[in-house]
Amino acid sequence: MKGVRYITDSKNRKKSVVIDLKTIEKYEENIEDLFDVIIAESRKDEPSVAWEEVKKKLKNKGKL
Repeated sequence: MKGVRYITDSKNRKKSVVIDLKTIEKYEENIEDLFDVIIAESRKDEPSVAWEEVKKKLKNKGKL
């Protein structure tokens, strides 16, 4: 993919990715999806909250 380079270890396994910021507009949707996955993965062990509780809090704040 143009504008994307990988940093590899001594066994040529991909360890990091470098994205050329000049090409970010072309891949903006893919990059947003990547960030969504990273955020979801980082929160996977957090406790879940019941929808009714979330809805109640949003109503109390006047956002629903």
